[in-house]
Amino acid sequence: MQKKLIVIVSLFFLFNSITIEAQCAMCRAVLESGENQQTARGVNNGIMYLMVFPYLLIGAIGVAIYRSRKKTK
Repeated sequence: MQKKLIVIVSLFFLFNSITIEAQCAMCRAVLESGENQQTARGVNNGIMYLMVFPYLLIGAIGVAIYRSRKKTK
């Protein structure tokens, strides 16, 4: 039952994602004032790529804790 709930919640967050802008207010103001929108898009993508790794680490730690607790049962 708990495994089904985890799968359902994970699928919900996976498929219910929205496009976000990952820039601080200052970065956005500086980049939008320029004419080159390609630079703004590149900075936004770079910030998004950098934010992936903390979430991957937290997920890996969560999986490791889950597996270690499952082994002890």
